Formats: sequence, structure tokens, C-alpha cells
Amino acid sequence: MMRDLLLGLGLVAVIEGLVLALAPLRFEDILKALGALNRDQRRMLGVAIVAFGVGLVWIAKNVFG
Repeated sequence: MMRDLLLGLGLVAVIEGLVLALAPLRFEDILKALGALNRDQRRMLGVAIVAFGVGLVWIAKNVFG
């Protein structure tokens, strides 16, 4: 369990680091776009991303196993 958690956090750090390293200007554009959303829209986006992540974890554990 702890191994999976650390693996997941490490992969998130790698992906976020790549975004900042390879496309810093695009990242600024994304932050501006997120800032233009109201609180409820940002909350729903967050819920959708969490659901997507849970789905990926389920697929990884149950399909690829």
C-alpha cells in the first residue's frame, strides 16, 4: 500500500515537473484560464480529475493487475 502511494506521488511529481520544465509559458496560460473560472467550476473540474484518477487506478489494478 505504501509502495503504491509513493509510486503515485512520484509519478505526479515527475509529470508536473515535466510540464514546468518543458512548457512554462503554457503553464502560465493554464493558470490564467483556471483563474478565470468561478469557484464552483474549479471544484467540479477537481472532482472530474479525481474521478478520472480513480478510474485509472481501478483499471491499473483490475485490468493490468
